[in-house]
Amino acid sequence: MRISFCQGLLTGAIILNLLILYYVSRAQQQMMEKRKELGRGTRRASLPASGLGGGLGGLIGPGGEPGVVGVEGHSRGPRVTVLLREFEDFENYVGDVANSFLRQRPELPFLAVGDTSPYPPLVLPDGARLLVLSPSPDQPPQAHRPEFHVQTEFVLLVPDGTELEQPRAIERLIRELEGEGGGPVRLVAAPVLARSSVQCLHLRVNLREWTATYSPAASGSSGSVCTALQGDAVVLIRTEDLFNLSVPLGRPLFSSLFVQTALRGWKVKLLESPCFSANHRPLFSSAHNQWKADTRLKEATGKLMRSFGLKRLLLPEGKEHWYGCSKETPRCFGTVQDDTPDYLYLDRWTPPCCLRALRETTKYVINILESSGVRYWLEGGTLLGAVRHQDIIPWDYDVDLGIYLEDVPNCDHLKNLDSGSLVDANGYVWERAVEGDFYRVQYSEANHLHVDLWPFYPRNGIMTKDTWTEHKQDVEFPEHFLQPLVPMPFAGITAYGPNNHRAFLELKFGEGVIENPQYPNPAKKRLDRSKL
Repeated sequence: MRISFCQGLLTGAIILNLLILYYVSRAQQQMMEKRKELGRGTRRASLPASGLGGGLGGLIGPGGEPGVVGVEGHSRGPRVTVLLREFEDFENYVGDVANSFLRQRPELPFLAVGDTSPYPPLVLPDGARLLVLSPSPDQPPQAHRPEFHVQTEFVLLVPDGTELEQPRAIERLIRELEGEGGGPVRLVAAPVLARSSVQCLHLRVNLREWTATYSPAASGSSGSVCTALQGDAVVLIRTEDLFNLSVPLGRPLFSSLFVQTALRGWKVKLLESPCFSANHRPLFSSAHNQWKADTRLKEATGKLMRSFGLKRLLLPEGKEHWYGCSKETPRCFGTVQDDTPDYLYLDRWTPPCCLRALRETTKYVINILESSGVRYWLEGGTLLGAVRHQDIIPWDYDVDLGIYLEDVPNCDHLKNLDSGSLVDANGYVWERAVEGDFYRVQYSEANHLHVDLWPFYPRNGIMTKDTWTEHKQDVEFPEHFLQPLVPMPFAGITAYGPNNHRAFLELKFGEGVIENPQYPNPAKKRLDRSKL
């Protein structure tokens, strides 16, 4: 059979395309293998320094010379890199720590890691290196990424001032971690100074509610297992696990480390021994330096928590730390579009600082209304929250109260608002809303979290008003729901609501609304009830 010229040309084109597809597929497979290797946080030991783009500007050895961490002449290199992350430029013992470890275990790579180049410069012994995390425009990205400079199987995280007195202590930690196999214990820790100096904690991180809660864990026995530590400890972790964290070396180190490991379900095992010593305690020689260190720690903690989206920390002793909005700052979210605040798209609920501000404003407004003789009731979604949670709905962003229009002249804060807004003695802003004929009370001039007051009046036994929104629940209703008003718990106080709240809510929202929670605009974002 003869093959025409066109058929031959077509056959050749098909063969060429198949060859191209083969080589493209092979190249993609090789790229994926390289990325997987990088993700494990290791480099091949045979990679020369030139493989990092001609230099390691972020990695500095004694005398300011660049160097490669952990390259050994032995047939089997060390299994652990000692890493010191937290120290202060103005006073530290990094050189002493490095000397202590390298004197006992000279084969171990020692890596000090700083955000920027310390000043005064660190004085490090041979075998110890400094890695600066801040990128430099004249260096390749690998130069400032720690996963490219740790070639060992494990990383030993040590605090400043620690000393190694027992050379075999590190092997004990490795055996303990390997003994856990592939279970939830992914870190092993040993105390510095004494077991009593380290507290084992349970940490629960709820990103949806922007909150981290620390609580004491059972202690007193060797090998306590928990999810966080408080105090000075040496921590061993597999290199692969460390560099699979989104922020492996954040500061403060323990706060950053345990928030991320707790979210992954990992646990830390705190041993009674070995115990690492520390001759430099306290770390700082003057009260001024201690104050500087405490101030930097506070600033670093705030920066870390905000970057993680954590706005509230509950500490074991019952104290609270807040990292969100306040009366002096804007609220945590911007203008709400389509009844769906931005945080819902992040699968989060109303930040706790915003809920706190709404509760404070609600209590304040209700107290003034009651003392002024203004009849009010919980309205709409606010009433729904009171029935479901005895509080604000966890994803709501304002509070609605209905009031009798005829009672407005009784309240000095409301009766003169036609001429503009009023900032009262406590910083709350009272104003007539620009969106219609109702009132709004803002938390402050800076923070616009608010309570809306909707004036209703009776007409032929039906409660009506002059301004209506497009919300389906904004409808007229019989006045008998308000005769009488009944007390009900809400946001830590007793407030008043309609006398048959189920019938009232189902009139406004539809049957079964109490038992079937949903976001305000399901067409934009729907609540996954399986996660409640």
